[in-house]
Amino acid sequence: MKKGFSLYLQESVILFILWLGLTSSLNIQELTTGLVLSIIIPFLTPYPLSNMGLKWLSPKRIFGVVIYSLVFLKALLIANLDVAKRVLSPGLNINPGIVKIKTNLQTDVGKMLLANSITLTPGTLTVDVEGEYFYIHWIDVESKNIEEATKMIVGNFENLIKSIVE
Repeated sequence: MKKGFSLYLQESVILFILWLGLTSSLNIQELTTGLVLSIIIPFLTPYPLSNMGLKWLSPKRIFGVVIYSLVFLKALLIANLDVAKRVLSPGLNINPGIVKIKTNLQTDVGKMLLANSITLTPGTLTVDVEGEYFYIHWIDVESKNIEEATKMIVGNFENLIKSIVE
């Protein structure tokens, strides 16, 4: 896919905003460096940094990212406490295994976000993705039924990811 001038401009704007956010400085030297790099980098990349361009910056998507982050942090805290309890209580029965879950996400980005969210949550690990099915190693398999396992592992992640990327 060839990039047009407007896509170069969009990528430059996104990179400069990212630069400003990461440096948190209005020093003229840092602003100049960020501006120069933001202009040069898109010309060095043969493919668009994002197929969506500035559409990613819509208020609905930004709000979705904030809500998703809060839901993910809550799930992360609960999973960490659960795994810590299992480590500190060695007599606690566990039933590790691999379960198959199904996703309704259509985009590769959505599936990647879901797979990473599952893997980053302690107690679960995405082993493989085949089309709409994910194979998950689960520290304590509570159900081998695809629908039930999907509901327990995926929770609200899928709907929130769908609102962000699809």
